[in-house]
Amino acid sequence: MTETDAGPKPAEASPPRSMKLGERLIDSGLVTPDQLNLALREQKRTGERIGEILINLGFVTQEQISSVLASQAGVAFVQLDSYLIEPSALKTVPEALARRHKLIPILLEPPKLTIALANVFDMVAIDEVQRVTGYVVDAVSATESGIAGAIDQYYAGGVSFEEIVQKSIRQVEAGRLSEADMAAGAPIIRLVDQVFLSAVNDGATDIHMEPEERIFRLRYRIDGKLRMGPSLPKILQPAVTARVKILSSMNIAETRLPQDGKINFYYGKKKIDLRVSTLPTVHGENIVLRVLDKSKLVLGLETLGFDENTLARLRKAIESRNGIVTVCGPTGSGKTTTLYSALAYINNVDRSIVTLEDPVEYELPVIRQVQINVKAGLTFSTGLRSILRHDPDVILVGEMRDAETVELAIRAALTGHLVFSTLHTNDAAGAIPRLINMGQEPFLVASSLRAIIGQALLRLNCAACREEYEPSPDILARAGLSPDEVRGRVQRGNGCPQCGQTGYRGRVGVYELMEVTPEISRMVMRRANARELLEAAMAEGMTTMRQDGIAKALRGLTTLEEVVQLT
Repeated sequence: MTETDAGPKPAEASPPRSMKLGERLIDSGLVTPDQLNLALREQKRTGERIGEILINLGFVTQEQISSVLASQAGVAFVQLDSYLIEPSALKTVPEALARRHKLIPILLEPPKLTIALANVFDMVAIDEVQRVTGYVVDAVSATESGIAGAIDQYYAGGVSFEEIVQKSIRQVEAGRLSEADMAAGAPIIRLVDQVFLSAVNDGATDIHMEPEERIFRLRYRIDGKLRMGPSLPKILQPAVTARVKILSSMNIAETRLPQDGKINFYYGKKKIDLRVSTLPTVHGENIVLRVLDKSKLVLGLETLGFDENTLARLRKAIESRNGIVTVCGPTGSGKTTTLYSALAYINNVDRSIVTLEDPVEYELPVIRQVQINVKAGLTFSTGLRSILRHDPDVILVGEMRDAETVELAIRAALTGHLVFSTLHTNDAAGAIPRLINMGQEPFLVASSLRAIIGQALLRLNCAACREEYEPSPDILARAGLSPDEVRGRVQRGNGCPQCGQTGYRGRVGVYELMEVTPEISRMVMRRANARELLEAAMAEGMTTMRQDGIAKALRGLTTLEEVVQLT
């Protein structure tokens, strides 16, 4: 888009365009009038942009808004994470200008320079780029987070990680400094920052700092699997450990007891939270940092990967006015995201929603969230008692981990409340025997439960290197498939730099949903085991996680090996 094409656009960049954006989203079928009205009320309270509020409420994604704005401006929308940016284009625009106007150059075809903008109506930015570069500017639309990530990735330069390590070693060897003084030195600060930024860039969910006898090893959990990171010299262990503990407000003098803390920092426009935990070992303090990237939390039941049948049944369950809907699965299987998406789906001004969480990982607008504090006496059971006195319609209990909490959740469900919670069982059918084993009467379980969701996360095939393959006879037998059923339909990643040579990049959920029907209720009353409950649910039309995973594998999303291993 050149300057002359875009002459009349600045008027649309003024505040009234916020309403136009809402109307365009309604016209596109992405939001309802009620959802827009809720967002406008929230805007009056917070003063935030309407687009940000709609995203935070889980009504739309950033990509959907950017796509609508691009359509409104008559320009293309690009996904920068899958776009190869030309080095020659990058050199035309200084980093400071790119960050100030939230843009990045992506293609140079003299006399035209194509730039990706978060706000394609920003004529001031387009004019300045044309003046600085001397090229005619053509604008395309991209998400703000995508541009920030691309700037950090492509403009990063200068000193390598190895050079930072060498400078850190020289700092430590320079003199007898305290751990706190070493941790405050520029090389150690930059070293720890680089570890954090590498984890965010690679999409890691956890950073492991592991002391050994001779080295200080780093590992990153990416797509559910640990990958080796750099191994630091042992001499840097005290300074790096001290730096992390200082950032997370821990006592650096205490090395004999476990400690917990939290670190917050911004990466571009993204706010990153790190949950930090230390554990004394024979070779020093082991540190694990849980990476919570709020920009990656995409709320919306349609985005999670449910098949149409399961999604319809889930919507029916969460639209109930009372009862318990519980999500089951191992740690790290995305249960919190599923629960938050369910809350976003039913969130409205006519409902009072309160949550009890440990910890509150992501903050949700409008919904009141309570952080568990065991040391202060605020447990799930005590918190649930208090919540019931605050006239809630919907309650989220982060986990039903003891008999008292389960009893209170059942009592809340039977007295007209809709309760969401989680259980640590491997599948949906195992939840019912677990609740009974926790001391609940079968008739109470049968009358309070509405639905049980079982879920797991499978690694996605890398889009850059996936290719067709023939699974082994053993895998086919375990999946219950014949060679003819999979021929030409299954794929796997061959390994490339984009996926770290693993063949996988990203994850997708596989789900099953057991509705507590009259038949299931009768079986619960007679204490049927998990296998009997599973068979009955399948006879009533339930799709299991294994079946869901096989369907996704036959669409080329993941491998059959991944499906049979994790379901």
